[in-house]
Amino acid sequence: MDLRRTLFSNIVLSGGSTLFKGFGDRLLSEVKKLAPKDVKIRISAPQERLYSTWIGGSILASLDTFKKMWVSKKEYEEDGARSIHRKTF
Repeated sequence: MDLRRTLFSNIVLSGGSTLFKGFGDRLLSEVKKLAPKDVKIRISAPQERLYSTWIGGSILASLDTFKKMWVSKKEYEEDGARSIHRKTF
């Protein structure tokens, strides 16, 4: 299944770096070079994009399903990267 058409039409700017002058136009220009000619490219720039990554992260961190993936300092000190791999894959 090719999701590229869907992804090209659902680009959302988020984070402080997207506030640089001309960022959205530059991104559109670069994406147009990569996308097939018949694909519709849509980039949205929400007003709250400065904080949207933090908001999304806070929502993710509050989900019970995500809490199962947390690795404590003790677990990491005992098993290192294996503790992360064990809980996320």
